[in-house]
Amino acid sequence: MNIKILIEKHKNILKFFALTCAGIINAFGVSLVLAPVNLFDSGISGTAYLLDVITPDWLVMSVFLIVLNVPFYLIAMKKLGKRFVGISIYAIAVYSVFAFLFRNAFPIDLSNGSPLTGNDLLLSALLGGLISGVGSGLVIRLGGAIDGVEVLSVLFAKKLGMSVGMFIMVYNVILYTVSALIFNNWLIPLYSIIAYTMGIKAIDFIVEGLDKGKSVIIITHKDTSVQKVLTEELGRGVTVLNAVGGYSNEDKIFIYCVVNKFEVPLVKHLVRENDPKAFVTMTEVSETLGGGDLSFKLGNNIHTSK
Repeated sequence: MNIKILIEKHKNILKFFALTCAGIINAFGVSLVLAPVNLFDSGISGTAYLLDVITPDWLVMSVFLIVLNVPFYLIAMKKLGKRFVGISIYAIAVYSVFAFLFRNAFPIDLSNGSPLTGNDLLLSALLGGLISGVGSGLVIRLGGAIDGVEVLSVLFAKKLGMSVGMFIMVYNVILYTVSALIFNNWLIPLYSIIAYTMGIKAIDFIVEGLDKGKSVIIITHKDTSVQKVLTEELGRGVTVLNAVGGYSNEDKIFIYCVVNKFEVPLVKHLVRENDPKAFVTMTEVSETLGGGDLSFKLGNNIHTSK
């Protein structure tokens, strides 16, 4: 068998295994930590739990997870792509099955709250949000999404004149408000917000990792050694453009590079030492693709120093 085909096959098996683990992790966090103390996950997952509470016993949370999620993914397939939808539906299916098993089949006592955190709402919110966020983040990292509220936003946000972020926020505010009215307890949505915030942080960590970068733009005088020093000290290429000051009409150079957060102080120090008057901006970068030098060419005025 061709070695490339074999490697690709093993990658697919590992991805399938990781996706299965992600669904189980999400089910664990929601079913065994959040739900036993009546805390809500966000989005469709939280809605499924709310419907589980207010409907007959035979209509379990797992049924609502499938019924509420899958149709929206299928409707939005053209916008999202078959691969994304396939990964998402599989993750939701695993989540649904294990949510049912944890709550109805496995011999786990949930009568006294969570088996891990008891009836401590704060601890349950923090731990449950963390665990479910890890599961959701893994699914996103693998190319899907385990909750359909993002799909709802794709379908309806523009029609309602809202941004995707605003749609999701409004959806969750409505969900938590309704849950507070049903349980006649405003602590429930407040602690659920803590769980949601913890989950978002966990998703960010899983998807983006610790190594968030900073894109650095330096505008300096042409006769300085900033470019050379940065290349030598950082050990990577920087992209350089010839520029002219709009007010001073002086020749300058525009230097662009991406550094990790540990290199930021070094960059500031090197720029101050070599050109105290240099103009520097830094913005956060979540992901980079392509060569390590991040170089590009747009005519003769742009070159990369190595």
